Amino acid sequence: MSSQPDDGHSRERILAAATRLFAERGYDATSTRAIGEAVGLNIATVAYHVGAKPELYRAVMRRAHRAQREAVTAALRRLDACGPTPEETRAALLAFVDSYLGFCLDHPEVPALWMRRWLAEGAELEEIETEFAGPLVAEVAGSVRAALDRAGLGTGADVELLVFTIVWTAHSFGQAGVLAPSGRRLGPHDLPTLDRFRRHLHAVVTGVLDQRP
Repeated sequence: MSSQPDDGHSRERILAAATRLFAERGYDATSTRAIGEAVGLNIATVAYHVGAKPELYRAVMRRAHRAQREAVTAALRRLDACGPTPEETRAALLAFVDSYLGFCLDHPEVPALWMRRWLAEGAELEEIETEFAGPLVAEVAGSVRAALDRAGLGTGADVELLVFTIVWTAHSFGQAGVLAPSGRRLGPHDLPTLDRFRRHLHAVVTGVLDQRP
C-alpha cells in the first residue's frame, strides 16, 4: 500500500470507506487501519488526508449532517410556505414526514450512523450531538410548532417528541424493516410493507395533532 498521498481523490475515497465502515460496524469497532485497507492506503496516508480517527469520524458525521440538513431545510421551507388552514397544514406536515422518510431510504448510511451513536458509539465525542443533532431538532420543532399554531392544531402536542418519534421510526424502519409472522424481515424495498409503514406513521402524526391540552 502507498505511503504517500496517491491522488486528489484520496480524501473522498477515505471518507466514503469510513462512512460505510462506521455505519456497518460503529465507531469503536472500526480502526483506521481497516479504513486504510478498504481503500488501499496505509495509516500514515489516511492520517495525512483526514487526521486521526476522531477527526475522521467528525468529518464523516459532518458530511452526513450536511446531507441531512439540506434535505430537512428544503422540506421545512415547503412546510413554512403552506397555507394556514388545518387541512393545508396537515397535508404539509405529512409531506414533510414523507420527505424525511424518503431521505432515510435514499441515504441509509445516515440513519445507520446516528443509530450507532444511539448505542453510545463514540460517546466521548459529545460535540456531534451539540453541534449537529441538537440544533437541527430544535429548528424542526420550532418550524412545526409555528405551522401548527398558525392553523390552530396540536395545542396539546409535545412537538419535540413528535419530531423525535418521526426520526426514531423512520431510521429504524429504514434499517430493520418489520418482522412478518413467519420471522421473515420485510424492509423498505417491499413496497406493500413500505406503504403500510408510511400509512401508520401518518396515522401516528395525525393522532398527535388531534390531542388537546
